[in-house]
Amino acid sequence: MTFSIDQFRLDGKVAIVTGAGGRGNSIGRAYAMGLAAAGASVVVADINEEGAKAVATEITATGGKALGVRTDITDPASVAAMAAAAEKAFGGVDILVNNAALMVEIVATPAIQHTTEQWNRAFAVNVTGALNCSQAVVPLMARRGGGKIINQVSGGAYPPSTVYGITKIALVGLTTTLARELGGQNINVNAIAPGNTMSDAGAMLTPPDSPFIKALEASIAMRMRGEPDELVGPLLLLCSPAGAWMTGQVLHVDGGWIIRP
Repeated sequence: MTFSIDQFRLDGKVAIVTGAGGRGNSIGRAYAMGLAAAGASVVVADINEEGAKAVATEITATGGKALGVRTDITDPASVAAMAAAAEKAFGGVDILVNNAALMVEIVATPAIQHTTEQWNRAFAVNVTGALNCSQAVVPLMARRGGGKIINQVSGGAYPPSTVYGITKIALVGLTTTLARELGGQNINVNAIAPGNTMSDAGAMLTPPDSPFIKALEASIAMRMRGEPDELVGPLLLLCSPAGAWMTGQVLHVDGGWIIRP
């Protein structure tokens, strides 16, 4: 097959992005806007219905196709309704981006001090939520001949030093497991591990004077901070025909923070 730049296009594809209703400078919003710009119809899913619909309106205002849907990824019934809404509006699902997660809410508390309720909540959103969404869309992908699942993990999982990091390395495990289980159905499952990204949440978690930033400055190979839009290119690779031979992989997009042979 001869390479064409059109292999990065997503015309006719239907994508769901969870946690995409964040206003301002959020990774989920950047993902949804980027997928729409590449030609996909996008379901903007978020527990914040107002935010989801606002991002969907941004997409349609620029000529794209989008639908905002309130979704609680910890609730299988809500996730099933999300998948059904995608099928009703756009005919099916080709791409799932499991972006929704708790971060700021859980990262500051030492693991040894987490209550069982806090621990379970972190895993319910960051790991089980991704499984719920995958289970809901896989039958729809299979009916369309295959699909792409992209899980949002984190450089903070290598190695994990917080409960947030623990949930993200667990999500890596889910990624590799689903890649093996779903490959026969032509469903690719990969992950993106961002570094210190200056989303609104990232800026709140790691201000310029934080000890983490000082340590990162001393160890990172290139630029230590990135913007949400800088994650869109890797996402398009994993979602498009250009990345058809990739599965079970984690793309580290972090300026050389995590360097693995």
